[in-house]
Amino acid sequence: MIDFEYAAPTKVVFGRGAEQKTGSLVRAEGGHKVLVHFGTGRHLYSSGLLDRIHSSLSKCGISYVDMGGVIPNPRMHLVKEGIERCRQEGIDFILAVGGGSVIDSAKAIAYGVANDFDVDELFTGRRTTDKILPLGCVSTISASGSETSNSCVITLEDGMLKRAYNNDCARPRFAVLDPELTYTLPSYQTACGAADIMMHTMERYFTNTPDVELIDAMAEGLLVTVRDAALKALRKPDDYAARATLMWAGSLSHNGLLGTGRVTDFASHKIEHELGGMFDVAHGAGLCAVWGSWARYVYKTNVNRFAQFAVNVFQVRMNYSDPEQTALKGIEAWEDWCRRLQMPTSLRQLGIEPTDDQILEMAMKATSNDSVTIGGFLPLDAKMICDILKMAR
Repeated sequence: MIDFEYAAPTKVVFGRGAEQKTGSLVRAEGGHKVLVHFGTGRHLYSSGLLDRIHSSLSKCGISYVDMGGVIPNPRMHLVKEGIERCRQEGIDFILAVGGGSVIDSAKAIAYGVANDFDVDELFTGRRTTDKILPLGCVSTISASGSETSNSCVITLEDGMLKRAYNNDCARPRFAVLDPELTYTLPSYQTACGAADIMMHTMERYFTNTPDVELIDAMAEGLLVTVRDAALKALRKPDDYAARATLMWAGSLSHNGLLGTGRVTDFASHKIEHELGGMFDVAHGAGLCAVWGSWARYVYKTNVNRFAQFAVNVFQVRMNYSDPEQTALKGIEAWEDWCRRLQMPTSLRQLGIEPTDDQILEMAMKATSNDSVTIGGFLPLDAKMICDILKMAR
């Protein structure tokens, strides 16, 4: 285990009807005028969720301004509109109502309001900051874990680059998690979200750092539980226990706890970010389409780690005379699980067929023109990323 620092300051308010506490939570953080940020808004209006949040804010004497329009793989142009809106309206708190895309858009707006430089510069690596307008969130999907994480991912339209900026100041002050809000999610979104939760855990689990048994056991427990809860939620969308498991797991998978004491990977995420930037695919589905090829490319770096995954997460029988066979069966078991969720395990199943030139372009973007490598399990250069993407076709 390596040295680490860990902080998880977000207050989590979990349970049925938790969104009705939103006003008091904002007031406790000193908010007076709130930007309520969300996606298209249709479901929020039809379900009454937005009305409940408005009512909760008003009862606490908090004024608010609505701003919708967030789309999956959220765009920088809307972030800049939000920054200008906040400055014009005198906003002092941002409330995200939605999933990871909405929360990330809110974080980017909060960065922009609090700093006097162009917010683009954070996501292109030209600036850093630990200043941000306070924000909270009401989560409506179990997926990204952005509600408790320090990360923020935005798509820059110039070059369609999907880029992240991570800082602990971006952890929301509070996260409202009501599993019942996820009952009406389309099956595809539920499956994509579950895949993202699994992948956030697996990107930390696949490590070469020794003596990490404690966090291994926690990660394996989360993976097994999500593995089963996702299938239950798809069979019975109003299964509260399954929905609650997925919602809490989404936060635990990405709040940093499962990466403590180890070198993490996140190569699959960075490869998928290029897919998302070029083809605008759903994040969880893109991860499913890529991971099996990444795994087959890198597993020999640490066969025992993959064999442990196979045995402890997917109950593959350990072949002590041939651990490599066990490792490969674990990769197959993951792909079988993806198929049960009707998630893709190849780029073609994802609905895209990138050319060799497009694959090279994505690999070069992921590695800053082959000047850096990505991933901690096996560092990948541009050629290696090309090989993985070609395998994934």
